[in-house]
Amino acid sequence: MFLGRSTAMRALDDALRTAGLHPLLVPEPVKLTVIRITKKFAAGQDPAAAFADAAQLLSYCVLGHDQFADTNSSEAAGRTHQRVEAALDEGDSLDAKLILLTLHAGLITPEIADRIEIDNAETDQG
Repeated sequence: MFLGRSTAMRALDDALRTAGLHPLLVPEPVKLTVIRITKKFAAGQDPAAAFADAAQLLSYCVLGHDQFADTNSSEAAGRTHQRVEAALDEGDSLDAKLILLTLHAGLITPEIADRIEIDNAETDQG
C-alpha cells in the first residue's frame, strides 16, 4: 500500500503556492496545526476555500505586506491587512489563531510581530 500526503495537506500546499509562499517554508507541524484548526473553525465550509483563506493569511504573516503585495496584489494585501487588524481586535477567531501560530513558530515577519507586541502591551497596560 502506498501512503502519500493527505488530501488536506496537498490542498493546503497548493493554497500556499497560490498565495505566494512555497510550502517548504512552512514546517510540517505548523501545516498540520493549520489544517486542524481550519477544519475546526470552518466546519461546513468548502475545505479548499477554507485552506485558501488560511494560506492567504499565513503568506501575509510570513512574507510581510510589501512582498505579499508584490506576489499577489496591493488589493489582496490591503484585504489581508484588514484581516490581521480585525483578528488582533477579536482575539479568538481563526485568523487570530493562525497569526499566533506563525508568531509562536517563529515564521512571522517582524513588522507584524511588532504590531502584535504593541497590541499586547497596550492591553497589559490598559
